[in-house]
Amino acid sequence: MRTRRMLWTLLTIAIGAYAGLCLVFLVFQRSFIYRPTPVTPAPAAAFTLEVPDAKLRISSQPHAVPQALVYFGGNAEDVAYSLPDLAEAFPNRAIYSLHYRGYGGSSGRPTESALRSDARAVFNLVHGRHPDVIVIGRSLGSSLAIQLAAEEPVSRLVLITPFESILSIAQRAAPFLPMGLLLRDRYESWRYAPRVTCPTLVIAASHDEIVPLADTRRLVAAFPHAVATLRIFAGTDHNSVSDAATFWETLVTGK
Repeated sequence: MRTRRMLWTLLTIAIGAYAGLCLVFLVFQRSFIYRPTPVTPAPAAAFTLEVPDAKLRISSQPHAVPQALVYFGGNAEDVAYSLPDLAEAFPNRAIYSLHYRGYGGSSGRPTESALRSDARAVFNLVHGRHPDVIVIGRSLGSSLAIQLAAEEPVSRLVLITPFESILSIAQRAAPFLPMGLLLRDRYESWRYAPRVTCPTLVIAASHDEIVPLADTRRLVAAFPHAVATLRIFAGTDHNSVSDAATFWETLVTGK
């Protein structure tokens, strides 16, 4: 009888601890996805785009030409610092980079629905000024970029270290938690890929510790036939892929 009571006590403690762990993740999950950057002196001009419930900071390289580029960065990236390299690689395009809500001077808090709405607002603004728009998305930003290309007149799409979904990443990171029930912001890029028709370049790192190559290959397979081209940079990981010698040339030419 005493042994049975002890087992029930241990089981109750284990269930309580597991439930507590699930509750902690449920409450704080967005802190694992979003890593807002502070407002810092940045090597780029910027302006503010007002949307219904936030003020978004857009770092930009103005250029009065029909061609433009919209860039969506990673979850901990200050996109202002990526702008000079983008401007050098694409000198004949105006460049626009979105600081997500809560990042680098933008107000509000980031959520998937809010960021998708903001990405669409930025694209509509840019497309109203420039009829030819390339969209580039890196890591977290790749999911925003894929949806835009599926729904808006994007001229060309470039995805850097993209994933199938954040749900699959979370399930690999914590297979002991019921992520399918807990995760709110899933960023299921595979849902939008089949509707993309513009030329698409997918850049992957051979040793990506966050997004395995198998994940990226499944995403590429979700695009219509002959739409997406995969380029893998050997000896690079999720963050170092852009340091590869031919990264920028590939970004521009797709080769």
